[in-house]
Amino acid sequence: MPKLVCSGSVVKCPFGLAPATLSVIPKGLPVRGDRQTAANIMDFQAMANIAPFGMCSSPANPQVVAALMAPQPCLPVITGPWTPGSPTVLVNGQPALNATSTCMCAWGGVIQISSPRQVSVEVS
Repeated sequence: MPKLVCSGSVVKCPFGLAPATLSVIPKGLPVRGDRQTAANIMDFQAMANIAPFGMCSSPANPQVVAALMAPQPCLPVITGPWTPGSPTVLVNGQPALNATSTCMCAWGGVIQISSPRQVSVEVS
């Protein structure tokens, strides 16, 4: 079973030069997983939930193209919620975010969970 993802988890983008941190802003009473605030699929907002990945090297990013393919500062443009999430566990009314979930950046990056921040709570 995949692990529950919590605030402080490490996320990565294949076009980012550095990992980033997932921040969870509770939308109701905080749900905890091993003393960390649990995330749900709606924790996908750039800057608020997903920090920049350092420099972006995506050939679909107009800033990278304008700089003749030189990496440019990452400003994630997340196109929608994390998928698939947990079909059986809800966090504040939304499917819990698990370590197999991904979300997409408009510049072609598939953002993945690199480290869920905790190892004792599993969700299906």
